[in-house]
Amino acid sequence: MLWVILLLAAWAAAGISCGRLCLAAAAAADGGHGPDTVHDREDETRTAGDQARGPHGKRQLSLYEAAFLAGGPHRVTTLTLVSMHRARRLLLAHTGWVTVVDPEGEDDLERSLIDAIGPGGQSPIATARRAAESTEAVRALSERLVVSGLAVPEAIRSGLAGAMRAVRAAAAFTVALAAVALLVLPHEPGSRGTVAVWFALPLVLTLGCLVIARVEVHPYTRWASPAGRLRLRGLVDGRDGSGPPDGEPGFLTDVAVNGVRALDDPALRSVLDDRWPTRRA
Repeated sequence: MLWVILLLAAWAAAGISCGRLCLAAAAAADGGHGPDTVHDREDETRTAGDQARGPHGKRQLSLYEAAFLAGGPHRVTTLTLVSMHRARRLLLAHTGWVTVVDPEGEDDLERSLIDAIGPGGQSPIATARRAAESTEAVRALSERLVVSGLAVPEAIRSGLAGAMRAVRAAAAFTVALAAVALLVLPHEPGSRGTVAVWFALPLVLTLGCLVIARVEVHPYTRWASPAGRLRLRGLVDGRDGSGPPDGEPGFLTDVAVNGVRALDDPALRSVLDDRWPTRRA
């Protein structure tokens, strides 16, 4: 009957991890903002640069907001690098280095990126991007989107991700304990089937929680809330009343939403890839 001790350990791991996931999901539901509350909260968080509205009176997402909702701080810095490079205010070299051409940024995010590059005006792209992602300008953008109900708070996102990792670990732990119970411990003749069934129960619990979480919780593990994703889709297809963007705004919108995949220049795509080796020419 030693296998009963292992079974109790499996049930404890499954119960604790699934309970943690349920609590995290409840916190996400309470802390997330639905579409009905977005417009009221947006009115409280407008800035001078966010006053542009479409023909239907809905506040349009800025490119930086769209980039954050689509890919977080990393996407924001990618958009900033690309837009400044195309305006010839930064040079993205094929060696993986970025050089400042115009040290005067046009907004807080551009100025933060220039500061992240350093006083020498040159830095590896990956290093500058990591530094820029943690600047006050990016944090302010994140907080504004969270308050408006378009972005998922960091605490909720990390809490859900950690809870889901715990459930996966509990499932693996259950399988390991079942293997020990079935293959190592002695059993009475004909009892292995019963042992397997008992261990299958906590495994079904953990796997079932993961399946449900995939459907119900997954939207809260991304950067954009459900309302934020609706706004992103509206920006891309023109449902926000502004019409689909074209020209340079359309290109930058594509970069904001899709990242480096939107770039048709293979050399530019490669230098914006973090895996690209940085070296001086």
